[in-house]
Amino acid sequence: MWGKKKRRTEKVDSLIGQHTTIQGNINFTGGLHVDGTVKGNVASDSGAGDGSSLSISNHGTVEGDIRVPFAEINGVVLGNVHATDHISLAAGARITGNIHYSMMEVAVGAQVNGKLLRMREEEEVSGLESQGKELPFESEAEEN
Repeated sequence: MWGKKKRRTEKVDSLIGQHTTIQGNINFTGGLHVDGTVKGNVASDSGAGDGSSLSISNHGTVEGDIRVPFAEINGVVLGNVHATDHISLAAGARITGNIHYSMMEVAVGAQVNGKLLRMREEEEVSGLESQGKELPFESEAEEN
């Protein structure tokens, strides 16, 4: 009746240890847990659609963009985050970059230095711009 809801992968298929640094992009399916450092982009495989999830512990750091359905962040991210289904920011989360999300949870103490952009609203705005329509908030700003 309510449609099928995507389920998040609970298990960890891949682990990046606390004293490990990876330089380069990572594509994964399933669950990825980061305790170490990743210097590159992190993305779930585009055809995954199975609820792939990324978790970053309080020891973890990602220096690059993230594109995943589900993200649970308690560490440092220096880059943009695209969470197509759900993102959870724990108290230790420190993000420098924009967050594109559908659903978001934020704990007290989490820090974001960037914009929070709800994905559906972005799609509506980009659709209006491509049709050549004037956006209401732009015309109001010009009048003031």
